[in-house]
Amino acid sequence: MAQKDYYNILGVEKGASKDEIKKAFRKLAAQHHPDKKTGDESKFKEVSEAYAVLGDEKKRAEYDAYGHAFSGAGGGGGGFNWAQGGFGGQGFEFDISDIFENFGDVFGGGRERQARGRDISIDVELSFKESIFGTTRSILLTKNNTCNECEGTGAKRGTETVTCSTCNGNGKVRETRQSILGSFTTVRECATCSGRGTVPKERCGHCAGTGVHRSESEIEMKIPAGIQNGEMIRMTGQGEAAPNSTPGDLYVKVHVKADDFVKRDGNTLIRTLPVKLTDALLGSTYAVETLDGTVNIKIPAGVKHGELLRIKEKGVPYGNKRRGDFMVKLNVEIPNKLSRSARKLIEELREEGI
Repeated sequence: MAQKDYYNILGVEKGASKDEIKKAFRKLAAQHHPDKKTGDESKFKEVSEAYAVLGDEKKRAEYDAYGHAFSGAGGGGGGFNWAQGGFGGQGFEFDISDIFENFGDVFGGGRERQARGRDISIDVELSFKESIFGTTRSILLTKNNTCNECEGTGAKRGTETVTCSTCNGNGKVRETRQSILGSFTTVRECATCSGRGTVPKERCGHCAGTGVHRSESEIEMKIPAGIQNGEMIRMTGQGEAAPNSTPGDLYVKVHVKADDFVKRDGNTLIRTLPVKLTDALLGSTYAVETLDGTVNIKIPAGVKHGELLRIKEKGVPYGNKRRGDFMVKLNVEIPNKLSRSARKLIEELREEGI
């Protein structure tokens, strides 16, 4: 029989660490598991056999020393025995909970996860000014909330709770399943008591003993200054409640309405200001509407079309009480028509080389 190269089967170097070997096996096991549509049972057995040797320090050392002919190798009378789950009847067993901890969806189990309620996602529209300075919103939602009558216990007020007969008070139910690697056990939340371990003698009439009731909630939401269009705000614990679990989260997606005059570039605000040609040549003072109110700015003589003038700290708030700048972009207007006297004056300027 040709010698199997377990390192090659797992796609690792001979000097690979234990973690590297385990990582390689997890990837290949998930890829070839026969329960998947794309699975390959023969390859799955092969990579499992390779890991059974290389994942065990003693067997790996023996394999490195003697190759495939070592006493625990596959093939022959002492080969890998799937029915026994080991090598040559030596009782080798996989630690299923460790090896497949990342593949609970493949095997229908995996490690226990903390129960939590469903997350909720909503959209909120803001004006441009609200997005710059921040605001508060009162949001009205109809969702599953912890029952106010029983405070989430599911029991009628004044009544006792008794031990759940399904899980004997553990809140968990153990289930054993058979696989080609042998049997393994998963632990699930008890459906009868929702993981509490107890059930009420008399159920709460308001929530039918679930501890959860669908009702209307008013949530006060603070929207921070400087938020941008498309950003998401997460409100922990403001999602839906579920029996004996942590509430989910509320995700709020922000939509900012565009302003007709002011544009945003990072922490800078920009507004275009029409300026007469004579004011651009001789200089003047203009009133500019910012988000903070009207500000008078001086137009210096000889400014160019498209030139930017800065109004400090009238932009977007950021950091520790800091603000960006408000930039005024000058749009020097050229008249379409000239009066006879204006044309004469312009011609005189041209004669002077202006």
